[in-house]
Amino acid sequence: MSIVRKRSASHKAYIPANARDNQYILAEFPITNELIKTLTPDFCDQNRQAYFQFYQSMSQLVFTLCNDFAIKNCVYVANDKLVRVRYSQEVHQWQTGQQILFYYDPKTHELQNTFFDANVRAQKVTLLFLAEGDEIRQNAAEFHHKVIQLLECFQQQLKIPRNTIRVRDHQHLTYDIFARNKGCTGVVAHKLRTISKRYANQGILIPADSSNITYAVINLTINNRLLNMVDIDPQSVDPYNPLYTYLTDTFSLVAKRFNLNNGAMIANGLVPIVRFSEHETVSAIGELQMLGYNPEQSPCGIISKWQADQLSDNVQLIFVATKDNRSEHGYGRFLNQIEQAIRLLATELELPQEKEELTVRFHQHTAYNY
Repeated sequence: MSIVRKRSASHKAYIPANARDNQYILAEFPITNELIKTLTPDFCDQNRQAYFQFYQSMSQLVFTLCNDFAIKNCVYVANDKLVRVRYSQEVHQWQTGQQILFYYDPKTHELQNTFFDANVRAQKVTLLFLAEGDEIRQNAAEFHHKVIQLLECFQQQLKIPRNTIRVRDHQHLTYDIFARNKGCTGVVAHKLRTISKRYANQGILIPADSSNITYAVINLTINNRLLNMVDIDPQSVDPYNPLYTYLTDTFSLVAKRFNLNNGAMIANGLVPIVRFSEHETVSAIGELQMLGYNPEQSPCGIISKWQADQLSDNVQLIFVATKDNRSEHGYGRFLNQIEQAIRLLATELELPQEKEELTVRFHQHTAYNY
């Protein structure tokens, strides 16, 4: 093998063939008085279910356009909740006080639904477009283009100011790091190029001022075997402090060993939400653990959040890419570093690789004002 080919191979990540692809696009815009009058000229906020006709008219327009542009999966959300999407063999939705989660299989499910309270004026509308089929990553640019075409028609019909529409393209690659130990021998090579480069190769341009973030989340389940590795004093006011301290020390050790200096360990029962931010932010907002990073800045280091008096069901380990993790080829080397670190972590924690799952979810996000 030539030196050139060896260098090229070092930038590829070899993902198990049974890995799952996912893509969904969010379009968000505020609800204004002008928008309400456009759709419901006779609107009166004193009426019972005053906003029903407004929400219903808008959602029907969206679904009509989806049919026109052959987009099968679309959800209209006007309840100001954070929208999240995950894979499931069974389609269902789950709502909390702050979130609305959609579980679906892009290979088999079709989804059109609305979520709103006809008596409440939401601050914004969120349109969720879910990719479908079995070649999600290969068709990601085409799907993005179709959504943008739909938004063009939607914006023109409702006279929504273009710069008030925020478009967010989310893409996930999910797999069990122990897949080979469970019999999956096939692999697929990925360079994990940036979204803008992948799309540009297919003639779809992402605005230069878009904000982008790339990161990986690893889910580690807390079980009796892990608990037995440390001394837990149930009479103590902070009985689980030894467990979380041990996990933090091990996580920090393996991260630094493979030069991964930007990440977090979340074990406080909150849902970690990673977002682009000009400045590093770490804050708990209700049931959410907000983590803001600027990939163009230097690494912020490893942080750890836990509650020593409460046992979490799982620990989420997060690695966030900086500009130093992005090569001209993509993020393949970054994911390789993560996998090496997690395999070392599994060895340190003596995880039985034939039985337990250690799920890696690799995220690439881009967002811009339409």
